[in-house]
Amino acid sequence: MTALPNRPLSPSGPSMEVPDGLNSIYANLVRISHTPSELVFDFAHILPGTSSATIKAQVVMSPLSAKLFFRALAENLSRYEKTFGEIKVPGEATLADELFKPPNSPEKPDGE
Repeated sequence: MTALPNRPLSPSGPSMEVPDGLNSIYANLVRISHTPSELVFDFAHILPGTSSATIKAQVVMSPLSAKLFFRALAENLSRYEKTFGEIKVPGEATLADELFKPPNSPEKPDGE
């Protein structure tokens, strides 16, 4: 395993190690489901103009862990926007509308 610098995640948090050979994934879609005792996040990748996505990773969390993750994500997005500027969310359509809209077809030449 390759150790990350020994810096805790928070003043009282543990150090973390990234195992050799760990594959990072790219996800542009997440499906969230839940039971009374856990939340399930299915991270997927969908290509433009397609109607199916491939799940690349699944993360299961307790409701408390999910709430703490939500808080940490909000804090980090805020820091990101302070550094790089506001993240613009597309118009009035939902994110799902944007992801699943049909591809633009090329315009037909005159006379067709």
